[in-house]
Amino acid sequence: MEFFANLTSPPLLFFLLGAAAALFRSDLEMPEQIAKFLSIYLLFAIGFKGGVALSESAVDLSVLVTLGVALVLASVVPFGVFYLLKRKLSLADAAATAATYGSISAVTFVTATSYLDGQGIAWSGYLVAAMALMESPAIIVGLFLYRLYKGSGEGEGFYARDLLRESFLNGSVFLIVGSLVIGWISGTEGKAQLGPFVDDLFIGVLCLFLLDMGIVAMRRIHDIGSAAGSLSRLGMSGWGLTLPLVNGALAAVCAGLLGLGEGDALLLVVLAASASYIAVPAAMRLALPEASPSVYLGMSLAITFPFNLIVGIPLYHFVLRTLYF
Repeated sequence: MEFFANLTSPPLLFFLLGAAAALFRSDLEMPEQIAKFLSIYLLFAIGFKGGVALSESAVDLSVLVTLGVALVLASVVPFGVFYLLKRKLSLADAAATAATYGSISAVTFVTATSYLDGQGIAWSGYLVAAMALMESPAIIVGLFLYRLYKGSGEGEGFYARDLLRESFLNGSVFLIVGSLVIGWISGTEGKAQLGPFVDDLFIGVLCLFLLDMGIVAMRRIHDIGSAAGSLSRLGMSGWGLTLPLVNGALAAVCAGLLGLGEGDALLLVVLAASASYIAVPAAMRLALPEASPSVYLGMSLAITFPFNLIVGIPLYHFVLRTLYF
């Protein structure tokens, strides 16, 4: 039931429209500055709403434990991905891919919250904080694994310093954390002032953003072919579908042990199953330029991102309902 409901949701349909535009070589294009504005709005809105929800709920031990588990997931997953792929990819590509799949996709998270809202299922604002916490640790772990197996070299201090800055002061991380804090401070009064902006416009902006992401994702499929020297296109596609399922299953077990509610459990699984295509590529270009973006960015954006939007979110929801609810 959830699967078919997701297939008829406007955000997903606009994503498919964008993919069709790229597939049939339409000249439909989203201006770069508008696309950037849409992403800024989404991060601001979801951070602010999460902060307001956080201010309206008690931060108890269970919340802190859940945030701790989210942080551990973001730190552990890159190790597993790295050791699975280091014999199939170059060391740099394996490390960059591990960082990509250990981190998260904010847009996938936002789409999942929209899905839950459409289903009338409640979710907690502190999951936005979990998203912010899970953005950066994988970048540090990925680079650590690369240094560990390659051996330290000159200039490592420079890379580490710049990497830390890129990880924690990355624009997307900074904006969503800042918006979360502002929403938490302003609380219900702030929500009353910004409600029409962050609520009424949200779905429409998400649709436009996913229209652009459909175009970008379809075009990225062609980049996968350039990585055939490291791993075949079929192999990359297989890993791009397998990794979110494995990581999502690990998070589902954690959600069950934590006793999370239906909405919170789904969001934790979606966070673990998603892969970064913004923060990590920006950091890898700085710290690991020898890694090929056609590998880690091609897998995350062209394979994992569409899979999670079209199939993953309702699939994870179905499995969680079967197991726990």
